[in-house]
Amino acid sequence: MTHALASALLPLMRRIDAERAHTLALHALRLGLAGRAPEDDHPALAIDVLGRNFTNPIGLAAGFDKDAVAIAPLMRLGFGFIETGTVTPRPQPGNQRPRLFRLEPDQAAINRMGFNNAGLDAYIAHLARRPRGPVLLGANVGINKDGAVPERDYPALISAVAPHADYVVINVSSPNTPGLRDLQSEARLYAILRAVRASVPDHPPLLVKIAPDLSDEALAAIVETCVAEGVQGLIVSNTTIARPPDLRSPSAHEAGGLSGPPLLRLSTSVLARAFLMARGRLMLIGAGGVATGEHALMKIRAGASLVQLYTSFAYAGPALIPRLKRQLLASMRTFGFARVADAVGKDAERLAEYTDGTSARLRSAR
Repeated sequence: MTHALASALLPLMRRIDAERAHTLALHALRLGLAGRAPEDDHPALAIDVLGRNFTNPIGLAAGFDKDAVAIAPLMRLGFGFIETGTVTPRPQPGNQRPRLFRLEPDQAAINRMGFNNAGLDAYIAHLARRPRGPVLLGANVGINKDGAVPERDYPALISAVAPHADYVVINVSSPNTPGLRDLQSEARLYAILRAVRASVPDHPPLLVKIAPDLSDEALAAIVETCVAEGVQGLIVSNTTIARPPDLRSPSAHEAGGLSGPPLLRLSTSVLARAFLMARGRLMLIGAGGVATGEHALMKIRAGASLVQLYTSFAYAGPALIPRLKRQLLASMRTFGFARVADAVGKDAERLAEYTDGTSARLRSAR
């Protein structure tokens, strides 16, 4: 099946419950029904970061393949990297259904999944069978809703996934696990990272995934804590608990994290501010609202070396990936960038204030 044909079936999938459609999509991927990328990546899209070569900067964000059951077929779609998880030490069912909502008029989504996953043992078994090749793999780790001890659990998770992943992400920013975002505070994050350093001295590059709903003071504290404790990068950002006033969907006020185009301005502004604060000491991955190659270049110009997407992939399907890379190349040429690395952070000062007012209101409220 070609990318285009797989994507053409998406309108039929949207007639059924969002979570059931997602499960069916994973089954289809495992059966090889999504095809493969039609062409190799253009050399201008390659970038070297985290001690690795990424053939293109476009990655799939965590949350799509929580249990790492579809790594090989996802790697054939044209992504430069795939991030699996979030995985927790023990299996957990997550929050009650319904917990995933399409906001079709906004091309957005709201989820309150709650780290539903099959647990670390099943996850590791799948990672161990991953194909080795040019598409890199990230492992995103989190804690259980009940019985968690972050200073114990994050090091254990990182130790377990380290042999199988090209990089590891500490998720302290999902809004759907009670108390998780509190771990972004300077003291709690320092304690977790110090425990990781003590227990797992040898591990792949380590990143921290943060929320977009942070004051500048909290963001600066995270940046400095991560630099001091040897973290290599940040993923900016997770979903937002904010609700822009122009959302049109009747599901707009469901509880959970909002993703998709309504998050683009807020997440890009936070990304640019993190880049300016980090001053080259952290590698940044830009996530939140990316649906076109122009969006991807905007994230890169704001300070991202790599870009992730999820919601736009759920709406547009596999055909999005080659189209987005073609658009990114065209946009790079328009701006005069010969390589992805040439564009990183080039417009961070302006994009730090690229907001619809949501981030400004969040900052002023703190």
